Amino acid sequence: MKQNKQKTNDTDNVETHVGGILTGLGNILEKLDELTQSNTTFERSGKIPGSGEQIKGIYGFTFKTCVGEKSPHIEPFGNINTDKSTGKTVVQEIREPAVDVFEDGDHLQIVAEMPGISAKDVTLDVKDDVLTISAEKGEKKYRKELLLPGVFPREKMKMKCNNGVLEIDCIK
Repeated sequence: MKQNKQKTNDTDNVETHVGGILTGLGNILEKLDELTQSNTTFERSGKIPGSGEQIKGIYGFTFKTCVGEKSPHIEPFGNINTDKSTGKTVVQEIREPAVDVFEDGDHLQIVAEMPGISAKDVTLDVKDDVLTISAEKGEKKYRKELLLPGVFPREKMKMKCNNGVLEIDCIK
């Protein structure tokens, strides 16, 4: 009798776990649908420690939707990438920061998240319509290339950085 009771409990546990997973997936799909219908951003990130403490990997993504657009934008950030020649996952020394770009007429605002960085650690390089943001302080290194929606002269760019959040204001 105990044996049958144990099997029933194991079956109940499996059904409960599978049901929980399916419910969780259903909730994620509902959230994604809600995000698609609104102008919202969804972010997740984390750390992956390497062998010993010598290498640390950081990976995350930003899920953005905009009103009127049919598909969302998913943009990864961090220093874990796929090597194009080998197809293997590699942890790079330089991190790619999470970046948002806001456009309003002839004004453009770029916001980049680079923890541990101040304005004096940042270098901006502009070539035609490509902006390269680089920053380095101690072991923290960041780099991001952005394709701008037009040509913005470097001398008309102003930047400020507060608590690792870099804001760049650009005027055409």
